[in-house]
Amino acid sequence: MTGQHVLNDISQTIAEKNDITVADLSDELLASDQPLVLRGLALDWPAVKHGRESADQIIDYLQRFDSNKVVTALYAPPEAAGRIFYNGDMTAFNFEYRRMALKEAVQQVRSNIDLPSPPSLYIGSTNVDHWLPGFREQNDFPIRHLEPLVSIWIGNQSRVSAHYDFPSNIACVVAGHRRVILFPPEQLPNLYVGPLDFTPAGQPISLVDFHAPDYERFPKFREAVKTAQMTVLEPGDAIIVPSMWWHHLEALDTFNVLVNYWWRSSPSYMGPPLSVLQHAILGLRDLPEAQREQWRELFDFYVFNPEPDKFEHIPEAARGVLNPIDEQTARQIRKMLRDKLL
Repeated sequence: MTGQHVLNDISQTIAEKNDITVADLSDELLASDQPLVLRGLALDWPAVKHGRESADQIIDYLQRFDSNKVVTALYAPPEAAGRIFYNGDMTAFNFEYRRMALKEAVQQVRSNIDLPSPPSLYIGSTNVDHWLPGFREQNDFPIRHLEPLVSIWIGNQSRVSAHYDFPSNIACVVAGHRRVILFPPEQLPNLYVGPLDFTPAGQPISLVDFHAPDYERFPKFREAVKTAQMTVLEPGDAIIVPSMWWHHLEALDTFNVLVNYWWRSSPSYMGPPLSVLQHAILGLRDLPEAQREQWRELFDFYVFNPEPDKFEHIPEAARGVLNPIDEQTARQIRKMLRDKLL
């Protein structure tokens, strides 16, 4: 049975604060393990002021900073209805990649505004400092000490399936409106997540169509919906999405712009945990069950519960990777892995 839009079954809203200014963006607030909407946080951004005026105003404003570099845009035909996804049998995607100048991509989005069923053009995760140098001098949050990656997302109506990101994230709507639906990390078994190594944008995604969830094919999704939290953001609003929370994003207007900041709570030299998961699938998943259980105990001992007193019998200078990881140790581990994988 295919249901109506999933929003009809979601009863929880995401917690909000309406009195937060950019001066209040403390590390403690940003480190929240619960999502939080910050209404009006960026209303003073010039970009937001232009975005609240019209599509033409924000387009003209963005073009002041355009570096004329080429971007990768995602093009989906009208029948995709904005859903960035796979084709019917999941042998390919339902969109194609197009390389074009940022100015050209934005103008194509603008030219489709008045169409009743437009194709989708989605300029996603584009580095602001590289493609729009100077933009952050006028539109920024005071969190440079976190060394965030700052990206801009531009397009018309689009749907990005539920996925997680390892970095923490604060996202700000500049133009248009965004519906955000969040699920806590433990809902992984109920979200029917697709492949790890064949993904539309790098992260594994839920295969459930939130506009018409198929509860016969995906029955456990009903349990996920019970935990879902939802909100709609307007220009100037921001949302904190904690690390590993599943988020489904839907751009609702004919022209939409969003800026987001990603940052890690661990040093970048430690690498992406998803790579560890993929390596574990290679080396562990298909072992006999008894061996997998033995390795589960080893992982628990060395990775998930590495209390220092477990290793006190080893002289500190001889503990190697059992000591806290620093950049030099990380390089040594990578070299060892490269040598063993070749």
